Amino acid sequence: MTPAEASKLAGDICRLAPIMPVLVVQDAAQAIPLAKSLIAGGLPALEVTLRTPAALDVIRAMSSLEDCAVGAGTLVTPLDVRNAKAAGATFGVSPGTTDSLIEACLEEDLPLIPGTASASESMRLLERGFTVQKFFPAEASGGAPALKAIGGPLPQISFCPTGGVSLSNAKSYLSLPNVICAGGSWVAPEALVSQGRWADIEALAREASETLSS
Repeated sequence: MTPAEASKLAGDICRLAPIMPVLVVQDAAQAIPLAKSLIAGGLPALEVTLRTPAALDVIRAMSSLEDCAVGAGTLVTPLDVRNAKAAGATFGVSPGTTDSLIEACLEEDLPLIPGTASASESMRLLERGFTVQKFFPAEASGGAPALKAIGGPLPQISFCPTGGVSLSNAKSYLSLPNVICAGGSWVAPEALVSQGRWADIEALAREASETLSS
């Protein structure tokens, strides 16, 4: 897989919905009902962060479902990439980017949304052929005004801002021509997941999908 092919696939996934849920799941038994709630609410592109011991099992379970794209977030090492692909992830997301991480994703044919926090980092990724990138941590890195400014000289890059994005500020990002979607954890907060409040999560997903698609 080439970076251009990876970015094309990543872009297709990002366009599935305005918000990509960023999920921290402690128990693999929660994977299927959580995914079904988010899909029913209109958010079918799911990022499962590799921050818990259960994460790979969660990816494995969710990837058995139809009508969704399940990705692995918090990819940091080549081993993370190999494990995520083996578990069934169809794309990857990283907080930052290294050459070894890029090479591992290309070798594994895992489309990567590589992380960047500056114009220089974005230019290096663009030089490698990545035109779809993650802007992280979005709010701490200047928020929507920073992305708007970066879009001036680098209009060929599309971003998925993540980190501090919420229902209240998501529209400020999504209104920018260089933002393809945004990553958000508020649609599936850990408290609701741990309590199995799937109807509440579906309602949050539907609110995000309907409000931010307009």
